[in-house]
Amino acid sequence: MTSNDILRRLRYAFDFDDSKMIALFALADSEVTRAEISDWLKQDDDLDFQECPDIVLATFLNGLIIDKRGKKDGPQHPPEEKLTNNIVLRKLKIALELKDDDLIEILARVDIKFSRHELSAFFRKPGHKHYRQCLDQFLRNFLDGLQSDHRPEPRPKPKPKVKENPYGKTKPKED
Repeated sequence: MTSNDILRRLRYAFDFDDSKMIALFALADSEVTRAEISDWLKQDDDLDFQECPDIVLATFLNGLIIDKRGKKDGPQHPPEEKLTNNIVLRKLKIALELKDDDLIEILARVDIKFSRHELSAFFRKPGHKHYRQCLDQFLRNFLDGLQSDHRPEPRPKPKPKVKENPYGKTKPKED
């Protein structure tokens, strides 16, 4: 997944407006403009589309962590220059204070069955023999599950009841 796509999905899932996005970047000691955010969120085929560098997404995720959990004492964690899906997943887990059972429940909402052991492989160091790379489809499903958790779809409006014709079926017109 591209950084732009992840940024778009997170913005939609949490219903962040431009002001909130700017505030999240500011929490991570980064200054961005409304125009930059707008260009990162545009569709790939738009003329004003700008590719969102990994370091920008990492900065946004760090701001999200600070927003949800508070600023830690001492120096802040610098944003990663190169992001992987595993790092994005870890940062979201930290920001939302999710436990393994919470992650499994979120995945179950989008009909993905995962065990704790399979999940823990995503959070291991890349050199570990049980490390598993988080693929785009898995991260996409996780973000969909987050969206269903934080921004549930509105219930469809009930259809108005149609009154039946008290005289039975209508007769076809005769010419």
